[in-house]
Amino acid sequence: MPEAVAVTAPQSDFDLGRTALLEITTADAIGAPAGSLDQGEGVTTVYFETNLSGYPGWRWTVSIAHVDGQPASALETELTPGDGALLSPAWVPWVDRLAEYTASQEPGDEDESDDDDDDDDDLGSDVLHSGDVDGVDIDDDESDDDDESDEDESDEDDDRDEDGR
Repeated sequence: MPEAVAVTAPQSDFDLGRTALLEITTADAIGAPAGSLDQGEGVTTVYFETNLSGYPGWRWTVSIAHVDGQPASALETELTPGDGALLSPAWVPWVDRLAEYTASQEPGDEDESDDDDDDDDDLGSDVLHSGDVDGVDIDDDESDDDDESDEDESDEDDDRDEDGR
């Protein structure tokens, strides 16, 4: 395939390109003409700026066929990245990503300084209770009066029969 050469396409190519783009997008999404390339073999590509807010640096691209004795026709329309366009990272096959992940999970790759000896809580206890909240152990209630009132309530519950009476 011959190499593309920058050319100044006739206004009729830009008009045809804009008409073709209107079939896939709205008029307000199409910006000013942004150049053209002769792709060889009777194909010219015309570019338009895009006014879409999420696509800085992108441009509308329309490839136009010129066949002797026939009116020009649009071959394809698309939104393509220009210089400085925000692009996604290169695609990495799943098998490669999985191999990298598996290698990172193998034993022996751990840093020696990552000892888990500091599992103790801030109070020096090696046992955590479900009642520990911000270093306060609700199991160690300073008030014995509350414990007795809880026992009294439980005694009342024991006096009831199976029907709850």
